[in-house]
Amino acid sequence: MLEIKNLHARIAEDGTEILRGVNLTVKPGEVVAIMGPNGSGKSTLSYVLAGRDDYEITEGDILFKGQSILEMDPAERASAGIFLAFQYPMEIPGVATMEFLKVAMNAQRKARGEEELKIPEFMKRVRQAAEELHMDMNMLKRPLNVGFSGGEKKRAEILQMKLLEPSLCVLDETDSGLDIDALRIVAEGVNALRSPDRAIVVITHYQRLLDYIVPDTVHVLYKGRVVKSGGKELAQELEKSGYADIVGEAA
Repeated sequence: MLEIKNLHARIAEDGTEILRGVNLTVKPGEVVAIMGPNGSGKSTLSYVLAGRDDYEITEGDILFKGQSILEMDPAERASAGIFLAFQYPMEIPGVATMEFLKVAMNAQRKARGEEELKIPEFMKRVRQAAEELHMDMNMLKRPLNVGFSGGEKKRAEILQMKLLEPSLCVLDETDSGLDIDALRIVAEGVNALRSPDRAIVVITHYQRLLDYIVPDTVHVLYKGRVVKSGGKELAQELEKSGYADIVGEAA
């Protein structure tokens, strides 16, 4: 599903190198957790996958379903099936959440050569997804993320993910700012999307999210490189002992 080869990336504005040779493979059906201390490049990796133009790739490649995506803009990557759930979803005044969802879904369908959804079918899908995430439909009549609590913003991100049905879901610290109830609901929404044809990359600092979204593989990122990989037990080890030993080995 995803193959990252010797990926180097820097901040476009000042040239600061963040990713220094990331190698990573994610298979269809797999849930991969990426962990690491602050400043290790986790969020940068998610932005680079999505095509954010604040970053320049100076070396390496990103293959999605066997094809390089380096020349694709964010909209093309989204249409191809890549979805990024933000750590801090942006508030967009003046754009109704329902209208945003309808435009996004139909843009994706058009890119895939499918017919646009009629209003009744669109509403049916949204109601079902909102119910599964314990979201009030009245919330979706408000401007996108405006006035939403942290938990509501994260549920709105997962709602988008459920409706757009991407092949690769990248969640950038989705647990940030969530209480335990909201965390459980968001995790249930993510787990409902697990399928043999979809891969999920979960970026997090903490084990607690991985108690609910159990990964197949855990990778530790440090100073822009993957320095250790293992099974779900690696996340539990990090919860107990922290990153000091791994960072020491990688230094």
